[in-house]
Amino acid sequence: MISRLPRWVESGAFILALIAGFINSIGLLGFQHQAISHLSGTATQFGTGLITASFSSSLHLLFILISFVIGSIISGFYLKGGSLKLGRRYSGLLYLEALLLLAAIFYLSKQDGLIGHYFASAACGLQNALATTYSGAVIRTTHMTGIFTDIGIMIGAKLRGEAFDKRKLLLFLLIITGFISGGVLGAYFFHLFYFQALYIPVFICILLALLYSMYSLKMNR
Repeated sequence: MISRLPRWVESGAFILALIAGFINSIGLLGFQHQAISHLSGTATQFGTGLITASFSSSLHLLFILISFVIGSIISGFYLKGGSLKLGRRYSGLLYLEALLLLAAIFYLSKQDGLIGHYFASAACGLQNALATTYSGAVIRTTHMTGIFTDIGIMIGAKLRGEAFDKRKLLLFLLIITGFISGGVLGAYFFHLFYFQALYIPVFICILLALLYSMYSLKMNR
């Protein structure tokens, strides 16, 4: 059970979920209603597209899937482990996520912006692989299916008489709130600035990286 969850984990999970919700809302609004922060819908579209869509459309979806995996590979190689621990070089990955989003903005601003989809998907894959667990809690900031499932399991276990981990529930609720808030903000700013709205998560990634670096240095003194 998470008995002493550091504030930086809760705050970081909320902000990362907000970033993912922001990016995903722009994907839904600007990429022909296609989610990019998670792959369930994209994988389904790819499967059905092999029968109903053109070869180029199916190939595009396949590249989005591959891009997400490439982003995850980068995190896996860079961190050498999935457990969330203070002192790991998360700042470097957050800067890289910002660069991937900048590349996405550059290509999305062009007439044929398909390559921008791949950079945005890679950024989400990289972020989602930043951490897999913390004190037994599965942390996923770019999709909510597992989070809602875990909450349901926790409630079911509580009804059966088992102990209820309130801190874990708080973490999950913060992630859900962050993702939904990101979706609201993404939709609002997309209508104002179109794909240029992605500069906002770029800025948040850089700011979060700087704050984490300063906090890590302070705690390691």
